[in-house]
Amino acid sequence: MQMEKKPVKHRRHKPFFRGLVFFLFVVSCFSLGLIYFLDMVPIVYFILLVLLFLFIDFLMMYFILGRGWKKRFFGTIFSIVFLIVMIVLDGYVIKTMDFLHKITNNGNYNTENYSVLVLKNGSYEKMKDLKEGMIGVATLGDEEGLIEAKKHLSKKINVNYKEEEDLSSLYQLLVSREVAALLVEESEKNILEEEFTDFKGNVEVLYTFSIDIEIQDDLVKHVDITNAPFNIFISGIDSYGKITSVSRSDVNMVVSVNPVTHKVLFTSIPRDYYVSLHGINSPYKDKLTHAGMHGVNMSVKTVEDLLGIDINYYAKVNFTSLVSLVDELGGVDVELDKPFRAYYEEDGKMVNYSFKKGINHLDGKKALAFVRERKSLPLGDRTRVLHQQMVMEGILHKILSKTIITKYADLLGTLEGKFVTNFGTQNIGKLVKKQIKENPNWEIQSYVLTGSDGKEYTYSYKRVKSYVMLPNEDSVNEAKNLIQNLFKEVPST
Repeated sequence: MQMEKKPVKHRRHKPFFRGLVFFLFVVSCFSLGLIYFLDMVPIVYFILLVLLFLFIDFLMMYFILGRGWKKRFFGTIFSIVFLIVMIVLDGYVIKTMDFLHKITNNGNYNTENYSVLVLKNGSYEKMKDLKEGMIGVATLGDEEGLIEAKKHLSKKINVNYKEEEDLSSLYQLLVSREVAALLVEESEKNILEEEFTDFKGNVEVLYTFSIDIEIQDDLVKHVDITNAPFNIFISGIDSYGKITSVSRSDVNMVVSVNPVTHKVLFTSIPRDYYVSLHGINSPYKDKLTHAGMHGVNMSVKTVEDLLGIDINYYAKVNFTSLVSLVDELGGVDVELDKPFRAYYEEDGKMVNYSFKKGINHLDGKKALAFVRERKSLPLGDRTRVLHQQMVMEGILHKILSKTIITKYADLLGTLEGKFVTNFGTQNIGKLVKKQIKENPNWEIQSYVLTGSDGKEYTYSYKRVKSYVMLPNEDSVNEAKNLIQNLFKEVPST
């Protein structure tokens, strides 16, 4: 009697399991593609990632499509967990790419913030009251912004302009009522507030507006930043809000990096250093801080002239940047030899912080007060730039530490829109890859240019002498030598 053959049953996998396997491969390929285009992972590590992803994908396929419900259950659960991890990772990578794009592409214009100022208790209450009147303006060399500002006002009201080459003379025109109002950029307004004690009490703002001026970034001097030394200029402007705003540069620091010897040199220049502004044809020098009123380009080129160096890249930050960054890092620690107090008015409120001898833990606002205070310090601005370097070192150590990984996403969100650089995403990727691959210990040195106190006429303030710091030539030469020596160093064998 012939036995009947039972028909062979082919295993049929439910669409869910087949779809899960397919989705797993798609997400893995997408994640690897993002990591590749981010260009921050060394090639050896990237190859290991590819092999790891392939191993996990094929292992999960074996379990999901294998026999037995236990295998399928384990494979399904593990695959879902792996997918969640990959999706979170993709979110980090996309956020990083977007962040890098914004900080390296938002510096192609300057934002100039203008105010129309009138005397308090006067007859001008609205812009229309100024019709056919005379408005005073300062011509300090940056004509394009002023031209655009006048065009903006012409769309609202017809007025005439009286030009002055000096801010002190401009204010006197308003006080003597030779003009009905002043049209000043925010940084000019800050100088007038600083120089005239009665300025805030005498004037009020009638109208404000902002204009964006496109700039040509001709500052980049590319080098292979993984194998050749380079200089970065850090410009810290004395304002809150939009990072593209022009303002006085209160922090002027050259960061010299030798990626071969893993050494970094911070060279700080006091804000009131009496220097020749680059490209300004005038018998008057000016405070270095006033270079920032003409944009970061002016600050960079002026510092290049002073130190006789090439600055390869720049980064621009403001008060908002510092407060947000320090808070997101969980604060920074600084050590003081002597205590001091920061006490000053800001936005109509008094800021009052005490700093003790020894270790001080600074949150964002305390860090800002720490780097801004100079009046209560025995050496004034000389000590302030040392404080700026201390906070900078604290930030750098936190950023280079392994604990930054847990704050990574929040850090990017915090910094977005709060600083700009022309360093380039490719260079940032190269540095990150080098740090991951070599994990070197960086040696950090600091130097502060010195000078003597003096009073001089300045390009921005020609008719009244202002406080300046007269450069000490030996100090300038020492700074030049330190940077040159850092560039010439080779690794010890």
